[in-house]
Amino acid sequence: MVTLGIPFDRLTFWVDGFEITLPSPEYFCDYLYPMNWQQAIKDYQNYLKIERGLSKNSITNYTLDLQKLSGYLEEMEIDEKPLKIGKDTVQQFIYDLAKTVNPRTQARVISGLKGFFNYLIFEDYRENNPMELIETPKIGRKLPDTLSVTEINDLINAIDLSKPEGERNRAILETLYGCGLRVSELINLKLSDLYFDEDFIKVTGKGSKQRFVPISDFNKKYINLYRNQVRVHLPIQKEHQDFVFLNRRGKQLTRAMIFTIIKQLAEQIGLKKSISPHTFRHSFATHLLENGADLRAIQQMLGHESITTTEVYMHVNRVHLSKVLNEFHPRK
Repeated sequence: MVTLGIPFDRLTFWVDGFEITLPSPEYFCDYLYPMNWQQAIKDYQNYLKIERGLSKNSITNYTLDLQKLSGYLEEMEIDEKPLKIGKDTVQQFIYDLAKTVNPRTQARVISGLKGFFNYLIFEDYRENNPMELIETPKIGRKLPDTLSVTEINDLINAIDLSKPEGERNRAILETLYGCGLRVSELINLKLSDLYFDEDFIKVTGKGSKQRFVPISDFNKKYINLYRNQVRVHLPIQKEHQDFVFLNRRGKQLTRAMIFTIIKQLAEQIGLKKSISPHTFRHSFATHLLENGADLRAIQQMLGHESITTTEVYMHVNRVHLSKVLNEFHPRK
């Protein structure tokens, strides 16, 4: 008995007394289980979610990379399925892609596609990766944009506290900056994650990994103001009762709403920098480092797996570090 879609080493069967062996899993999968791009992407999404434990946003990004390739094939009328697409085709795709996107985006797409074809090899659907000879473009390390303490204060002071959402928006900005959260971590923060007596909040980050981040009395004050003066009066939907930050209809806030709030405040004060929720996270780390915080402690608070990811903040403000050296080193 043969079950389609399950990896195997070989298939042997008898026809009229003759033994027939199909040694190649790729051959069998391609002809008896013709996987199209839609099915391949769906299977890969399940793999990323169940086996890799990736977040919804990460899975979405990987999906978009694959859809770029499948859309390109459709546009160019190239009939090559996931199990049979060759290196020449993917090389042409990357070449054409490079004409429309920057090197950083190109590198991300290449990395995503390599992961997809490695998955097909792992599942015995393919025997080779058509991306293996494609080099990732060299990109310089992009230093994160940051805000000064004055700019952060100006943004927060621009919030209209006479409006019902005013206290909420102030608490949102104070939490983004005060705890260094990603926007996805902020909108998924729950009341049950607030350990204010212990001065910590529990944060669920990438890959559903959890960490405890310290929270200041200053930050707690504004969250409590929002909870006690605004949130209690909202028509909270049953399935959203545990989320901290809600919209006026009593539902969990979206990522897009956080971006909109920050964009509008930046326009209000005439800020020329292009900022996002992540800018507050970068500012959090940079200001801690400038004031003498340990890099390892910043790594733990940000939830970075590798210290090398956190080390980018060592390069953000060389002028400040030079001033510290000149002020405090005994051989100045």
